[in-house]
Amino acid sequence: MEKQRCAGYRFSVCAGRGAGQLGTVSLNRSEQMIYDYLQGHPEERQYWQGKVRAAAKDSSDHHAAADRLQGDLWAYLVERSAVVEPFRSAVQREGLRRTSMRNLAEYLIRLWTEPRPKRPAPPDAAGRRIP
Repeated sequence: MEKQRCAGYRFSVCAGRGAGQLGTVSLNRSEQMIYDYLQGHPEERQYWQGKVRAAAKDSSDHHAAADRLQGDLWAYLVERSAVVEPFRSAVQREGLRRTSMRNLAEYLIRLWTEPRPKRPAPPDAAGRRIP
């Protein structure tokens, strides 16, 4: 995993699991803090892997799963900010303002779940399927 600094944000770049599959993801500070924390705490990461996989399995598509997970990720940040570093010091320094967790939710889904098969393209006027 390679990380780059850009205007106060870090970008996580995944080179594994088929680099073209995950690509580059831009995370805001709160999302990056959660991601880094999960990377450093295997028991928390394992819990979230199960939660992400369950959301993806129970949802009609990855967008619906990301909608569900972003609220859970925000609640996790709020809960952790009361008791655990680096969340506590970041909230003391910057305050706790609601930010989107959508990019992190989508990234975790792509990272920790198997890709869903794509729907076949609809046939053209002649009844042929265009790849």
